[in-house]
Amino acid sequence: MNHIQLVEGDITRAAEDVIVNAANSRLLVGGGVDGAIHRAAGPQLLAECRKIPEIKGERCPVGEARITSAGQLAAHYVVHTVGPIYQSDPTPAAHLAAAYRSSLQLAMAHGCHSVALPAISCGVYGYPLSAAAGIALQTCNEPQFKHLHIVFYLFNHEIAEIWRQTLAKLIAN
Repeated sequence: MNHIQLVEGDITRAAEDVIVNAANSRLLVGGGVDGAIHRAAGPQLLAECRKIPEIKGERCPVGEARITSAGQLAAHYVVHTVGPIYQSDPTPAAHLAAAYRSSLQLAMAHGCHSVALPAISCGVYGYPLSAAAGIALQTCNEPQFKHLHIVFYLFNHEIAEIWRQTLAKLIAN
């Protein structure tokens, strides 16, 4: 898993090719990571999101991803993905893995070699941190992603420590 790096810090400062945004299904400015990315990227990011067609009130269903330019961020692109709301999603683990997988696949399809990821669904969407870390790290370690440089930007010490412990267990096994 040497292609995966953990950083305790602000994803909006990431200099990877693409920053993954934990977005809502309408791709309109939300809170948490989404709000921070939109503030840092400037109004161009929201304008790009509004260009993505809505289907039945959604621009991006749970588990899928969409790509835009990155506005004023150092990255080339922002990949927007929608993770599951843990308490109300009938298959949260499958949807969380799909959100990571579709984000990485979309980044690769656009020629990206490095990806900055947040802890998707771990804020207001309520995904338990340990379970989310396991799903995120296992998905990012799938064979098709081993050539990518993947950096998790983890917002605070608690989240970063859980990701570190989970990564250490996965490496040990």
